[in-house]
Amino acid sequence: MATGTVPSSMAGLWTRDRHFYFAKSVDFARIVGLPENKNLMPRRRNVSMIRNSSKSSSDIVELEPTSEGSPLLVPRQKYCESIYKTVRRKTRTVMIGNVALGSEHPIRVQTMTTSDTKDVDRTVEEVCLNTGADLVRITVQGKKEADACFEIKDKLVQKNYNIPIVADIHFAPAVALRVAECFDKIRVNPGNFADRRAQFEQLEYTDEEYQKELEHIEQVFSPLVEKCKKYGRAMRIGTNHGSLSDRIMSYYGDSPRGMVESAFEFARICRKLYFHNFVFSMKSSNPVIMVQAYRLLVAEMYVQGWDYPLHLGVTEAGEGEDGRMKSAIGIGTLLQDGLGDTIRVSLTEPPEKEIDPCKKLANLGMQASNLQQGTVPFEEKHRRYFDFQRRTGQLPVQKEGEEVDYRGVLHRDGSVLMSVSSDMLKTPELFYKSLAAKLVVGMPFKDLATVDSILLRDLPPFEDAESRLALKRLIDISMGVVVPLSVQLTKPLPNAIVLVNLNELSTGAHKLLPEGTRLAVTIRGDEPYEELDIIKNVSDITMLLHDLPLSEDKLSRVHAARRLFEYLEENSLNFPVIHHIQFPKGIDRDDLVITAGSNAGSLLVDGLGDGILLEAPDQEFEFLRNTSFNLLQGCRMRNTKTEYVSCPSCGRTLFDLQDVSAEIRSKTSHLPGVSVNSLTLPGSGIALPVQLDALANPLPSLTPLQIAIMGCIVNGPGEMADADFGYVGGAPGKIDLYVGKNVVKRGIAMEDATDALIQLIKDHGRWVDPQAEE
Repeated sequence: MATGTVPSSMAGLWTRDRHFYFAKSVDFARIVGLPENKNLMPRRRNVSMIRNSSKSSSDIVELEPTSEGSPLLVPRQKYCESIYKTVRRKTRTVMIGNVALGSEHPIRVQTMTTSDTKDVDRTVEEVCLNTGADLVRITVQGKKEADACFEIKDKLVQKNYNIPIVADIHFAPAVALRVAECFDKIRVNPGNFADRRAQFEQLEYTDEEYQKELEHIEQVFSPLVEKCKKYGRAMRIGTNHGSLSDRIMSYYGDSPRGMVESAFEFARICRKLYFHNFVFSMKSSNPVIMVQAYRLLVAEMYVQGWDYPLHLGVTEAGEGEDGRMKSAIGIGTLLQDGLGDTIRVSLTEPPEKEIDPCKKLANLGMQASNLQQGTVPFEEKHRRYFDFQRRTGQLPVQKEGEEVDYRGVLHRDGSVLMSVSSDMLKTPELFYKSLAAKLVVGMPFKDLATVDSILLRDLPPFEDAESRLALKRLIDISMGVVVPLSVQLTKPLPNAIVLVNLNELSTGAHKLLPEGTRLAVTIRGDEPYEELDIIKNVSDITMLLHDLPLSEDKLSRVHAARRLFEYLEENSLNFPVIHHIQFPKGIDRDDLVITAGSNAGSLLVDGLGDGILLEAPDQEFEFLRNTSFNLLQGCRMRNTKTEYVSCPSCGRTLFDLQDVSAEIRSKTSHLPGVSVNSLTLPGSGIALPVQLDALANPLPSLTPLQIAIMGCIVNGPGEMADADFGYVGGAPGKIDLYVGKNVVKRGIAMEDATDALIQLIKDHGRWVDPQAEE
C-alpha cells in the first residue's frame, strides 16, 4: 500500500507521476488506502482517507479521484461553499483599473470589441457603445496593435470614459509587456504564451526535461508579472480547453485536469513573485467540460488555500438562442454554486448584444447568493461533480396485456415533453406538425426531433370524436399523453398516463383508476423524506415531474432537485425524472432561455435528469419545443441538429464572421440526417420513406455533425477541439478548411469557401440532402 504524509489541515492531495505535492508543511497526516502503482492512479469511486496522526482526534477527510484514472484527489463535496444553498465563494479583491472584482462586489459584466485594433477611432467607438459593461477586452496581436492601444487609451481618457480595458494576448510576450504600460488588465493564455503552438503530438518527458520546460515558462512569463506589479495592472490566467499545449496534453491529457494544471503553472510563478492581482478562467465550447474544469480549479484552490476570483464564460458559444443557451448552462450552473465574479457571454453577434444576456445571468447569480437560495440541508453522496456520469432512469418497459407500446414515451438520450391545449386537437395535421411528427397520408410518425410525450390538462368531451382520434393516433405511435387525475376520472382517455401528486398517492385517490394505469408523479423535492416514502410502494410510476415554482424566491429548484436525486439514489429508486419549469406570463425569450439553462441545465450537466417540460403561457409552441431540444443538446444529451462552434469575432478576425456564419448555417443546418426506412401503410400497399424515432427504431445513436467557424488561426485547430470540420480564416480573403484538428485545404478564396466546405463534408460521407418541404 502506498503511503505518504500531508498536512492534516489541508483538504486534499494531488500527485504527478511518482511525486506527492503538498500545500504547506504544518501538521502532518498519513495517507492510507492508495493503490500500489507508480502513478498512484486510483480507480473510479475508490475513496482514500487522510487520517490525522499528530492529534488525539480521529478526524478523517474523505478523498476521491476527480475522474477515472486521475491522480488528482479532491475532497468530497468541496468545490463550493454549500451543497444545499447558494453561498458565494469568498475571494480576495482584484483591482482592474477603478473596478473592484471579487466576492465582496457585484458580479462584473464584460464584452469584447470586434474592430481591427489598429483602427483606433472605430475601436474607441465600439468601446463607448458597450454601455453597461464593467470591462471591455481588446485583442492585441502585434506591435502595431500594441502601439495603437496607447492612442485608444488616450482618446478614451479625452472622452472622460474610464472603463477598464483588458488586452487579449496570444503567442506574444513582447506585446504583452508593451501593452501592460497602458491597459488595465492583461489576459494571457497559458497554452500558447510560452509554449509553441500545439501540434497535437504526444511528447515524452523525463522529470528533468519537464522541469526545464517549467523553468522556460518562468523565464518568459516573469517579466510580464514584474511589469504588472510595477504599473498596478491586473491579469487573467485564462486557460482554454482547445488550446492546451502539447506538453500539458502529453502529461495530463486533453482534459479539465490539464486545464487546471496549465493555469496553475502560471499562478505559481505569480505567487513566487508576490503578485496576487490576478483571476482565473477555464473556458471550453462544451458546457460540460467547462463546468468540470472550473469545479476542479476551485477544489484545488481550496486545497491550496487560494482565494483568487473567477472569470466565467463558455467560449465560442455561437449565436442566437444556441449561444445564449450554452452560456446559460455553463455559467448558470457555476453561479448556482456561488462560483464566479465576472462573466462574459461570447456570441457571434455585435459585442453590445452580449451585455443584456450577460446582465441577466449576473442578476440571477447575485439574487441566488444574496438570498442564499436553497433547500433544507441534506447529505450528498452520489452526485459526480468532476466528471459526467449520467443517472439514467429506468425507461418504460412493456407490461404483459398492455394494449399500446409505452416504450417510446421517454427517449433514452433525454425526453422532451410539451404542454398542449385541447384546442390544438381541432386541427390534427397542424397539431402533429407542431409536435415535429412526420406525416404520411395524414398519419403521424415519430422522427429524430419529435416530442416524446404531451401534457394535456383537459380532455376533449366524448362527443368530440375527431380530437379523441387525434390523441389515439399519438398513443398508437408510443407518444405519452399525460392527463391530471381529476380529468381522467371524469373524462377517461384509454391508455393515458395519469398525473398525480404525493397527496393523491397518500390518500389512495389513484386507486380509483383501473389497475395497472401508468402514473406520472409531480414532486417539489423539498418535501420531508417521510412524505417522499410513498413512492417506494407504488408500482406503476412511469416518471417523476420535478416541479418547484420559480415564484418562491428563497427556494432553489436546483438544490431541491439535487436533494430529490440523492433520496432516489439512497433508496435505489430509478424512476426517470423530468424537469418541469412553469414560467410566468410575460417572460421574454432571453429570460426564458437563460432561466431554463441555469435551472434545468445545471442539473443535466451533472447527469441528473431524463428530460424537460417547459411551460410559458404566451410563448410560441415551436419556440418552446426548439428550446427544449437545444437544452438537451447543450447538455450533451440528445443530439437533433448540427452543432456549431463559432467564435464571437475580435480584432483578429479575417472575414465578416456574422455573415459567413449565417451563410454556412443556412446551407448545413439540416444536418445530421438519420437513416431513412421504408414504411408500408397497413392495408394500402403504399411504401413511403419515413424517419423513425431513435428509441422506437433500433438504430445506433446519432453523433451530431459539428462545424467550427473561426475568424483566425488563434481560434483555429486548438479552440475547435470537438469539431468534425473547420472553416478558419487563414489570411485576408482566404480560408483554410480542417477535418478535425488537421488542415486539409489552404488558401481557398472566400467566395468559394462555403461550397468547398460542403464538398468536404460530402467527401467524408457526412452529407444528407435537405428534405423537400411538405
